Amino acid sequence: MPHLSINKSWSFILLFCCLFVLPAKANSSAKSGNFLSDKAERQKTEGHNTTPAESSNHNETDAASKTSGHNDAASESEAAVHGESSDEEGLQPGKVIMDHVVDHYSWHITTIGDTHVSIPLPVILYSKERGFFFFWSSKFHHGEHAYKRFKIAEEGTNKGNIVELDEEGDIKGRPLDLSITKTVAGVFVSIGLLLGIFIPVARIYKSRTKKPPKGLQSMMEPLILFVRDEIARPSIGEKHHERFTPFLLSVFFFILFNNLLGLIPIFPAGANTTGNITVTMALALFTFFMTQISGSKHYWKEIFNPPSVPWWLKLPLPLVPLIEFMGMFIRPFTLMIRLFANISAGHIVVLGFFMLIFIFGDMSPIAGYGVSVFSILFTVFLTLLEILVAFIQAYVFTILSALYFGMAVGEVE
Repeated sequence: MPHLSINKSWSFILLFCCLFVLPAKANSSAKSGNFLSDKAERQKTEGHNTTPAESSNHNETDAASKTSGHNDAASESEAAVHGESSDEEGLQPGKVIMDHVVDHYSWHITTIGDTHVSIPLPVILYSKERGFFFFWSSKFHHGEHAYKRFKIAEEGTNKGNIVELDEEGDIKGRPLDLSITKTVAGVFVSIGLLLGIFIPVARIYKSRTKKPPKGLQSMMEPLILFVRDEIARPSIGEKHHERFTPFLLSVFFFILFNNLLGLIPIFPAGANTTGNITVTMALALFTFFMTQISGSKHYWKEIFNPPSVPWWLKLPLPLVPLIEFMGMFIRPFTLMIRLFANISAGHIVVLGFFMLIFIFGDMSPIAGYGVSVFSILFTVFLTLLEILVAFIQAYVFTILSALYFGMAVGEVE
């Protein structure tokens, strides 16, 4: 039985416990004032310009308008409670799909009638003027109410993010948001699962040295050997592969488990973790910094003064060194985008085929039942394809990281 450094690999997974997915949008100011205040001001001005005779003639009309206005307001309020809008009627497939893909401040389980069943998550905010705030996301009542002058924006550039309100109720800007969102909670779920699997496996390896694999060890060993012998060793080299293998194992299983958990629509799975660009950015940054820190003298020489390149491509305009320097940042960028785009696209396509049932059902019940057969078959097929993509994307990210490490520590041949 070959010796494995699995006892070190799970310790790298602990590194991901520090992963907090923070919103990347910058703070922005909202427009001052609102439509209602402008309308009241216009009515006030018109009232001053109206003569007593005209005012008397319009008393009955105003009373009727007021009664009608109260009825309209009550209708709009009732529609808002039920999640409906007079401007947005019927099925909105794009909105439904994006609600399943984007991040949220609570973990929605299901909707029964008009009741939303969800798990509230911790909201941690810092306001420059008022300090830190800690509360549960249930205080927002699914985004319908403000709490302590904070609210989830429903439109604009900050849509879906928490904004801070001033005393008049207008948007003031965005606070520093350190909340545990659905994506972060999904990361913690996967970390707990990884630790629950690999800590016992590491203990088994220590207690059963040079013995046949047993139980959970026999299930995980083929993947562990594959990462070590087929990815790390050929890409990095015999001399240096062992010190990078624990990180590569951690990255491979972290991405694989999150990809697979994202395909299961049942809590505690179902979070679109690797389909969130901040998560893939954090993974790419780990690879980037490890590559630069491990870079040898030969690695830096190949970037700024490659010996095999003619001098006229380096002087007076350092064309090749500039391209190589840009490549240092392009590589992790492509790692980030590739994983994010493939996982997100897979979820969107699967949900798109599933939504065809409801789109045709809105047109005709018969069309809905007819399309449902093909829609479900395509959904099942794409889900099976997504399982394959989950393994492929974990492999691609890991082998490219290994190649970058090999370039950094490689010696002159």
